[in-house]
Amino acid sequence: MASDYDVIIIGAGAAGLMCAATAGYRGRRVLVLDHANKPGKKILMSGGGRCNFTNLNSTPANFLSENPHFCISALKRYTPQHFLELVERHGIEHEEKAAGQLFCRDSAKDILNLLLTECEWAGAEIRMKTQARNIVATSDGYQLDTGSGTLSCESLVVACGGLSIPTMGATGFGYDIAKQFGLEVLPTRAGLVPFTLHPELKQQLAPLSGISCPVDVSCHNEHFREPMLVTHRGLSGPAMLQISSFWEPGDSLAVNLLPACQIREDLLSLRKAKPQSTVGQYLAQHLPKRFAQAFNDLNGWTGPLQGYKNTDIDQVASTLGQWSIKPAGTEGYRTAEVTLGGVDTRQLSSKTMAVLDQPNLYFIGEVVDVTGHLGGHNFQWAWASGVAAGNSA
Repeated sequence: MASDYDVIIIGAGAAGLMCAATAGYRGRRVLVLDHANKPGKKILMSGGGRCNFTNLNSTPANFLSENPHFCISALKRYTPQHFLELVERHGIEHEEKAAGQLFCRDSAKDILNLLLTECEWAGAEIRMKTQARNIVATSDGYQLDTGSGTLSCESLVVACGGLSIPTMGATGFGYDIAKQFGLEVLPTRAGLVPFTLHPELKQQLAPLSGISCPVDVSCHNEHFREPMLVTHRGLSGPAMLQISSFWEPGDSLAVNLLPACQIREDLLSLRKAKPQSTVGQYLAQHLPKRFAQAFNDLNGWTGPLQGYKNTDIDQVASTLGQWSIKPAGTEGYRTAEVTLGGVDTRQLSSKTMAVLDQPNLYFIGEVVDVTGHLGGHNFQWAWASGVAAGNSA
């Protein structure tokens, strides 16, 4: 005997739960299914366990997509301010860390509890440890086979995320559903992910593991001015995570290690004022001591500046301002915060997230080809796309 719902949502993450509450408040009978044992696992681990739940400065310019205009409509209709009002209505204490980045003061559990409470108030049912196996379109909606019987619905919402962090249960199931119904899925790859290095550079930087310094990193005409972190595997920190979404295998990164300095002018002035000064001493004023020493040694900069010709200083300035690194690769989906690519948005309505020629089938959140920068933008997309589908499904 089939069990009937108005809306079934596959995936109990940020987008799916937001969609469930929104549809439930419209009086729809909503069921959320997820194969995991607990809802919102990625929410709980995000932002170092404090959940960077939105970014007050989030705009469509903070998102990557083959179809860049697609995200504008949903983001305009559900803004960071809307979600912040919801957070404050639930009495969740929060703080702004970097510009615009809002985090829970206590724990990411607060955001998950907010979503679960909203679902409860809206009458949406959540069923965990339930795998949707076979999905077929029927004359009046969709039928799903699950481990606990057959379910049917009028509207089906796919919100099962991307391939990032498989230990949290991430799979490509959402892409499989899209392909089953004839949708194109754009190639996927890991985004917001640390870089790995070739053995020689990795060995040279290994003693600096744990050191962070502000840099400006660029690749493909995109650049980010944020901290870089040296790890025992390679390079991480916000700057590297951000640029990783634009990097492709074989590309080099250009890193300005002293983005706040006029390096060439500084060195020329220093040579004139204090000719006995060294490049190493200059670096030690602007970089963490161990990093300054190691980078100086790596480049063999010895002796006082008075011994440096203008061409030597040009070379030092160029090396510091455009340190070229060719990563070996990235750490992949294992540690990636997001998945780039996904369901091609040219097949979806930007207003409702529904498939254009199958109006009762929806794709939201990370499974679609919309990926935000680091800093709360991906959560904002989850909320905005969830609300867009929830108001229609």
